[in-house]
Amino acid sequence: MKRSDLILIVLVLCLAALPLAGGAYTLRLGTMAAMSCILALSWNVIGGFAGYPSFAAAAFFGLGAYTTGILLGYKVPLWLSLPIAAGLSFALAGLLGAVLLRLRGHYFAIASLALVEVLREIVNHATDLTGGGMGLNIPVTAGTDIMADARFFFYAMWLVLLVTTIAVIAVSSSRLGFGLSCIRQNEAASQMVGLNTTLYKSIAFGLSACFVGAAGGVYAAWVHYIDPTDVFDILYSVKPIVMALIGGLGSSLGVMIGALLYLVLEEVVWRNYIQFHSAVLGALIIALLLFLPHGLTSLRGGLLLRRLRGA
Repeated sequence: MKRSDLILIVLVLCLAALPLAGGAYTLRLGTMAAMSCILALSWNVIGGFAGYPSFAAAAFFGLGAYTTGILLGYKVPLWLSLPIAAGLSFALAGLLGAVLLRLRGHYFAIASLALVEVLREIVNHATDLTGGGMGLNIPVTAGTDIMADARFFFYAMWLVLLVTTIAVIAVSSSRLGFGLSCIRQNEAASQMVGLNTTLYKSIAFGLSACFVGAAGGVYAAWVHYIDPTDVFDILYSVKPIVMALIGGLGSSLGVMIGALLYLVLEEVVWRNYIQFHSAVLGALIIALLLFLPHGLTSLRGGLLLRRLRGA
């Protein structure tokens, strides 16, 4: 196991101790941090390892949320609803990936973005099952005690993060990870030497979707009410990309640190500049990407210092 992978696992395990540090606010922040890390690590499988800029995270987050919400409404327990949501997301992404991933570059990006709108419209019109635009009320699954409820969903999201981390590390050190790296560097050459690029990309797209679907399921059970504008919000597609760019594409540890850094920036800016926090946050992100073009990995070898001297 690489040193960076070991550090990544330690970081995830340290996150599990967060409930000891504070109350309900800390638990809420920890749950959001775990969810952000899941989104970023999952996106990195298709966007960082394979080099395909996917905007489909919001589609599978919403799919997982509605699948879990509907199953909970039919008295299916959460521990069973989440694997079903993850499996459905993986299957749908794998099937769609076989078609969409024949596109490349901005063509694939646009097609993956359109997938979010397609699923949102399906949910909007399936009113008997999803509640349509009125949203879906989800039964309480944890308990009536506020702190117990907060701890339950924090550890539920953290458990999904732990599984995601283990899966991403396994992929990065496997034949699949090597194949995705070859595709990112030169897909045409990979095909010429006999690599089944369509299969590899479809599996990567499925893996990038299934954990996002599980995170969406935990989120739905946590908030007890979802609607299409909430869980199919395009920000769920954009934020993981920004987090990965901050941390460094292809680096699982860097991507997770980027997710945590983004969340801290977002929280600090929101608390201090509530009236125009989006503008301040956007300016900070632009500055980070300008001076760290390869994310936090740009700090290696003094690249940031050279750029500052050049400015």
